[in-house]
Amino acid sequence: MTASPSPTLARHDLIARFTEIVGPTGILTDAADTAPFCTDWRDLYHGRALAVLRPADTEALSRIVRLCAEHDVPMVPQGGNTSMVGGATPDGTGREVVICLSRMNRIRNIDPHDLTMEVEAGVTLKAAQEAAWEAGFMLPLSISSEGSAQIGGVLATNAGGNNTLRYGNARELVLGLEAVMPDGGVFHGLRRLRKDNTGYALRQLLVGSEGTLGFITTAIMQLSPQPREIVAALCAVEDADAALKLLGLLRGRDPALVQAFEFMSGTGMDLVTSLIPATSLPLEERAPAYVLVELATPRPDAELREYAEGVLGDALEAGIITDAVIAESEGQRAGLWKLREEHAEAQRRAGASVKNDVSVPVSHVPELIKRATAACTALIPGIRPAPFGHMGDGNIHFNLVQPEGMAPEAFLARSHDIMDTVAAIVKELDGSFSAEHGVGQLKPYMMPAWRGGAELAAMRHIKAALDPRNLMNPGKVLPPATQDA
Repeated sequence: MTASPSPTLARHDLIARFTEIVGPTGILTDAADTAPFCTDWRDLYHGRALAVLRPADTEALSRIVRLCAEHDVPMVPQGGNTSMVGGATPDGTGREVVICLSRMNRIRNIDPHDLTMEVEAGVTLKAAQEAAWEAGFMLPLSISSEGSAQIGGVLATNAGGNNTLRYGNARELVLGLEAVMPDGGVFHGLRRLRKDNTGYALRQLLVGSEGTLGFITTAIMQLSPQPREIVAALCAVEDADAALKLLGLLRGRDPALVQAFEFMSGTGMDLVTSLIPATSLPLEERAPAYVLVELATPRPDAELREYAEGVLGDALEAGIITDAVIAESEGQRAGLWKLREEHAEAQRRAGASVKNDVSVPVSHVPELIKRATAACTALIPGIRPAPFGHMGDGNIHFNLVQPEGMAPEAFLARSHDIMDTVAAIVKELDGSFSAEHGVGQLKPYMMPAWRGGAELAAMRHIKAALDPRNLMNPGKVLPPATQDA
């Protein structure tokens, strides 16, 4: 049986106990200090926190969780606060504590033989990438927010990113985990084994759980050999069908070379080049759509540029692409990626936008873009569809920007209409309403229709078994039981 919680301590007594654990520099209580931790990146959610706690090690976090469990205090984990679905934002009650692991920021070890990195949850993804690179290896996980997103949050949301089609999501890159469980106990799973067939893979249960089952503190990540040559090219295409043909051509020649394959609509590219400083289209003419292709190899003397020129030349001759430019330097390569990475910011500057992080089988991506564009345009005339994303793995960010002249508030009031319109098409195409952003507090209402029945019931049983009082990131992922189908 689960032990009953002790009587809730008064706020000042809880604050005193928390301060004993983390020290005066590890706790924030003033509203002005906690405010940045109580609002999400998209400014969709605004909450209040009893306190923001910043433990420096796993032992301190374990003591915090035990204290919260003892006195029924809900906990919200937060890394770089880059969630797109409000997954790290407290509610408005002021009862929840935000637990930020930014002080747990050590890279403990890089093993050149095992090709692994042991890294704490508060290390930014960018810092982990740089440390791996300096050691002669590559951490292949790459996302737009990598400069601020932290390893703990990256794993808790099973982040995807630009290189998924070659290396997989975060889940595929994790060998071992350490985590603090809902009762304050520590799961010691920091194993570097490729094969470990000893029961349930608890690390995989925690990866993607969005902090609802435990708080990740340290991870062992798989590294890859550092590429000796990287070639990036921006290609103009008529539509997503042509982009799919280009992907097939590249995979047919040598699938091991394809590191990224990113689709961008003409509308999205126009927003970037018109609203983001220091960006310009490196092609002679605008196109209906674009693909950013990146090839990479660890092999010496691979003559990758010559190979890329040959494949793209064949694509041009076959009418698959209408134009292309290959980066001549690392600076130009960065410039091509800037055109891709600034899509979200350009859309923000263009006005209100509704984001749909969806995935379908790769073969269905062109149909998704066509049907969702037509449906959303019929729903709100003048709406600006700006789909972009990881076409190589079927994940498209089907984002919609408000019509010019429409009030942002009026457009956002139609958010759920727009999301449901896109989601209906995604479901018909055997896709998912969340490809890599997670569920958070934005999309739990969609879970019964998409993951209902035995699947959602199993999730509830797991949550109830590990966190029976629902203290770990409450209100995220799972909808209220009254909403079950």
